[in-house]
Amino acid sequence: MSLFKARDWWSTVLGEKEEFDQGCLCLADVDNSGNGQDKIIVGSFMGYLRIFNPHPVKTGDGAQAEDLLLEVQLRDPVLQVEVGKFVSGTEMLHLAVLHSRKLCVYSVSGTLGNVEHGNQYQLKLMYEHNLQRTACNMTYGSFGGVKGRDLICIQSVDGMLMVFEQESYAFGRFLPGSLLPGPLAYSSRTDSFITVSSCRQVESYKYQVLAFATDADKRQETEQQKLGSGKRLVVDWALNIGEQALDICIVSFNQSTSSVFVLGERNFFCLKENGQIRFMKKLDCSPSCFLPYCSVSEGTVNTLIGNHKNMLHVYQDVTLKWATQLPHVPVAVRVGCFHDLKGVIVTLSDDGRLQCSYLGTDPSLFQAPKVESRELNYDELDVELKELQRIIKVVKSQGVWPMHEKEDDLNVSAMVSSNFDSVSQAADVEVGTDVVPSITVKITLQNRIVLPKVKLSIYVQPPLVLTCDQFTFEFLAPEMTSTVAFSVYLKRSYTPSDLEGNAVVSYSKPTGTPRVIQCKFRLPLKLICLPGQPSKTANHKLTIDTNKSPVSLLSLFPGFANQSDDDQVNVMGFRFLGGSQVTLLASKTSQRYRIQSEQFEDLWLITNELILRLQKYFEKQGIKDFACSFSGTMPLQEYFELIDHHFELRINGEKLEELLSERAVQFRAIQRRLLTRFKDKTPAPLQHLDVLLDGTYKQVIALADAVEENQGNLFQSFTRLKSATHLVILLIGLWQKLSADQIAILEAAFLPLQEDTQELGWEETVDAAISHLLKTCLSKSSKEQALNLSSQLNIPKDTSRLKKHITLLCDRLAKGGRLCLSNDAAAPQTMVMPGGCTPIPESDLEERSVEQDSPELFTNHKHLATETPVPEVSALQGVSE
Repeated sequence: MSLFKARDWWSTVLGEKEEFDQGCLCLADVDNSGNGQDKIIVGSFMGYLRIFNPHPVKTGDGAQAEDLLLEVQLRDPVLQVEVGKFVSGTEMLHLAVLHSRKLCVYSVSGTLGNVEHGNQYQLKLMYEHNLQRTACNMTYGSFGGVKGRDLICIQSVDGMLMVFEQESYAFGRFLPGSLLPGPLAYSSRTDSFITVSSCRQVESYKYQVLAFATDADKRQETEQQKLGSGKRLVVDWALNIGEQALDICIVSFNQSTSSVFVLGERNFFCLKENGQIRFMKKLDCSPSCFLPYCSVSEGTVNTLIGNHKNMLHVYQDVTLKWATQLPHVPVAVRVGCFHDLKGVIVTLSDDGRLQCSYLGTDPSLFQAPKVESRELNYDELDVELKELQRIIKVVKSQGVWPMHEKEDDLNVSAMVSSNFDSVSQAADVEVGTDVVPSITVKITLQNRIVLPKVKLSIYVQPPLVLTCDQFTFEFLAPEMTSTVAFSVYLKRSYTPSDLEGNAVVSYSKPTGTPRVIQCKFRLPLKLICLPGQPSKTANHKLTIDTNKSPVSLLSLFPGFANQSDDDQVNVMGFRFLGGSQVTLLASKTSQRYRIQSEQFEDLWLITNELILRLQKYFEKQGIKDFACSFSGTMPLQEYFELIDHHFELRINGEKLEELLSERAVQFRAIQRRLLTRFKDKTPAPLQHLDVLLDGTYKQVIALADAVEENQGNLFQSFTRLKSATHLVILLIGLWQKLSADQIAILEAAFLPLQEDTQELGWEETVDAAISHLLKTCLSKSSKEQALNLSSQLNIPKDTSRLKKHITLLCDRLAKGGRLCLSNDAAAPQTMVMPGGCTPIPESDLEERSVEQDSPELFTNHKHLATETPVPEVSALQGVSE
């Protein structure tokens, strides 16, 4: 039990799902009992008005039935409740209730009960005022120095002050330059209203100035006003506090001085009567409410400040004297007297938690029991220690999370249908073809133990989409099986970067340990591709060498071959649904296959599908030494063009967003100017501000459309870039005969992001990863190992450095470099890599030397910087040569 928790003297919860704010709480002797005991008056936004008289049997007891004196449901939401002398002819206290369009003044009276049911209280309406404007808040006091009665001032949402002299309406005045209403308070010593404007200024207006100013309802000057009878509303004093205020309170505990307390969003201010700052305090937490009250020390003021961390701080001027913890975030705080207990703190939260508490230090009476002393048996301790060490060794050898447990708890399997759906599930597609096919995938889950909540998420590469990608299961009994089915189809008119999907299952074991299982499935090529007409010419070509005799394409791609022409079995055409064409040729005389297309990135899926189907074909034949290789020119120039296009779209997106931000700032500035003109009492010409507003609005809409279009193009370009990156990684692996682990390192370096953004893009991330590889496992000397990389990833100025690093990576691999993440990989590999290696240029001189040596890259493997065009006699002749 903490000493710094607020001691709960009495508490209750008001209603269900009701909302409250700082004006909904008031403490006063509302029934005029004369015993000096306060009652708690609470109003809610749901229209309920409640009056409490708390008297707990024991400290900390909840609310009893007799504590609620009165509960009435009004028709309108209650914005604020106040108690004062609001009825003429009497000085009795009455209750004023402010609604959004109405002000009601009630009389609360009690009748002594003759039976055990207790006293009876009733609410009687004395008078009401229907408001012409929507109210925000109100304040009351003896305006103008009247005696024995209180007047009410209501502030509307549009900044108008409406003064009511009890049963009659006095006048209304607009505050100059008001846009949004702020907190409002009345100072009886200076006879002025104090508020905080939308300009973040504390402003004071004299009541006499308000009373003699021009009437707010008169929009045009009359002859009498021209003669000088009317006056303009001017501010008495103003102070810029630089932030919006949450509440204002005016305190005068003696006849000599009074202070204006303003609670800001980050600071707490105390002002003199003339607006000068007496002191201010910077708050550590965001405040929610405050209440100044008298202090026992002469010349100081104590203040209660509640914040959003459930704390209530007590300040003496600027010194923190006490901090106590509350069970809720208070939006209103008051101090009252209940049953001769003075200084009870009453707090109200926004969800209706009402609590009366006091600041105390109730000690904890718990005492720890004495520990029984016993003699230690060291032999038994040694045996226990050895057993524990043996268990620790077993756990270390087996791993903390054994893999077989995951498989035993839950088994996940995926099955892709061999045929298309009879009725395509594709919806809202943007593909040029008439009918877009869809295919069904089934995921089966079988559990071994009880698993209360299992979540299944399915992911595919865009523009492939799913009819449903989230599922939830409740395995309430062992050995249950659940199967879900969904359809996959192509939504947009470009090619995905991969046909592999991933099903991820997450669940928690009964012990609370989280588990994740992945199950991958592969979609068929026919989902995004149709048979097409072979083409003999193409801009981009790749040749894949094998160590086995060529296989008929009819057996490799049975769904795409035309069996009528036996002569064309070694030539096959593919047409993607996006519109691009790819041609596959098998040589009759050599063990080579050629893939050619007009788009470089479209070569990836057909090349990968060819290698996978060749491996599967020879596995069925029982041949285990099948291998593919690539000995052509590494197509870096085509790859770099895709990188430049993607980077250009990123730069264009940044420029468009900057322009959109500038136009939005201009649009808001014009709106403010127009709003000021429209709210001005003396109409002024618009000076073509409306034309400027319309033109700026059209520019904002056009720029927003351009940003959205550029984002779509950038997403499509990134998908094409991923396809080209997959192809480059595949060719590097076939070229250098890399192992699966080394290819995984390349994929982690070249494909670090599933989706790039303006804050973190593909270029800077890949450049950092490749630079790390060149600095560690592919480093040439210790000087490169000592090179410090930048700790921040910022968008580069251009792509020259990235392209230079990719070229250098291929050169290091060509000269014998190996990809490894072990500790010995950072050692200089001068013995492994033959010849001189081109380092990363660190100066202009080194950069020129790299450019001079660039045509000699890949000379050990007969590579050229650019591909030499081969004369096209025929497609098959080009492959056989």
